[in-house]
Amino acid sequence: MERAVVFVHGTGVRADKYTRTFSTVRDAIRATSPGREVRGCFWGAQEGARLLFNGASIPGYADSGGGADEKADEDIALWGVLYTDPWYELRLLGLGAPPVVRTVPGRLPPAEEFLTAIRSLTPSAELLALLARHDLGGFFTEAVVALRGSPELEEAARTADTGGHEHRHAAARALTAHTLAAAAERRDTALTGLARDALATRISAELGGQARSLAERLKRASAHGLTWRVHRRRGSYTDHGFAFAADILRYQARGDGVRSLLRRTVEDTPGDRITVIGHSLGGIAAVDLLALASVPRVDQLITVGSQAAFFYETGALVSREHPDLLPPYFPERWLNIYDPRDFLSFRATDVFRGRVRDVRVDNGQPFPQAHSAYWDNNAVWDAVRTWLG
Repeated sequence: MERAVVFVHGTGVRADKYTRTFSTVRDAIRATSPGREVRGCFWGAQEGARLLFNGASIPGYADSGGGADEKADEDIALWGVLYTDPWYELRLLGLGAPPVVRTVPGRLPPAEEFLTAIRSLTPSAELLALLARHDLGGFFTEAVVALRGSPELEEAARTADTGGHEHRHAAARALTAHTLAAAAERRDTALTGLARDALATRISAELGGQARSLAERLKRASAHGLTWRVHRRRGSYTDHGFAFAADILRYQARGDGVRSLLRRTVEDTPGDRITVIGHSLGGIAAVDLLALASVPRVDQLITVGSQAAFFYETGALVSREHPDLLPPYFPERWLNIYDPRDFLSFRATDVFRGRVRDVRVDNGQPFPQAHSAYWDNNAVWDAVRTWLG
C-alpha cells in the first residue's frame, strides 16, 4: 500500500518561508523514498494573524519604526506557493460556501459552466505557439489531465458564482504553475516572470476569464480572503515577533479555519495511508483535528517542535481537556520530536501515556533559532524515515 505525507507548517510562517521549508521537507523524504506523494498545508496567509489597523493598538508603533513596508512582490509570493502546490487556490475556493444563484433558462448552472470550461479546453493556435516557444506543450497537456482528475477541481466548482471568473483565473494559475514546475524539475530551467504571466493570462482568456491583469486579480482575490497579502514589516520588536505569537493567539480563538484546510488537504491527498507531519502550531492543529473526529487514512502523526502536550497539561488544548483522554480513533502511531534548547518544544510521553513516543534531538542552536533548525538535522530525518517505514 502507498503511504503519502502531509506537512503542515508552524507559527509565524508566510509564503516565502513556507516554500523553502516545504521544499526541504519534500526533498528529504523523497531522498530515501523516491516518488512518495508529499503534500503541504499552507495556512499562514489564509488563517494567520495580521494587523488589521496597521498597529493602531500598539503604543508608539509607527514612531519606533514599526509598519515600514517591505517591498514584497505579491505575485512572486503567490507563485512560490503554487509551484509546490498548484491546486492551492482551488482548495481554498472549495472551502467557501456555495453561492445563491438564480437559474437562467438555457444556461448551465455556474458549477457546470466552470467544469465544462476546463473539460472542453482545447488550446488555440496562439496558446500552442506560446507553449511551443518555450517547449512546454507536453508539460501543459500533463497539467490539464492532472487538473481534470483532481478532487480540488470538483470541490472548487461547487462554490463558483455566475461567470465563475475567479475560479477560471485560479484554474489558469494552477495550470501555469503545474506546467512550469514540471518543466523546471525535469529540465532545470525557468521562464522569466513576464513570460510566466503572459502564459497565465493567455490560459485564463481561453478559459473565459475576464481580461484583468494578474495583480488586479490577486488584489480582488485577497479582498475576498481567497489568496493572501504578504506584508512583512520591520523596524520594531513588535514587527519581528508579531506573527510568531499572534498566530497562536488567533488559532486558539479561531482555529477552525486551519483545521478545515488541513482536513481538506488530507482528503485531497492520494494514497492508501497518510502520515501527517506538523511543526510547532501545525502540530497542535494536527492533534486537535485528529482528536476531534476520525480522519480516514491518517494512521501516523509526527509532531516536531510542538506545544500540543504543554497545551493539554495547562488546559489550553482545544480538542481535549484533562482528564479526557485521546479517543480510540486517534492515530495509534504518534512520534514527537523535541529539542530541549527549543523552548517551544515539549515532551509528550508522560502527558499522553501510552499514545506517543518522544525522540530528543539536538539542533545545535540556541533559542529561537533552534525552533526552525529541525529540518537541517540528520537526527530528525533518521527518526522520521524510521517512523515512515
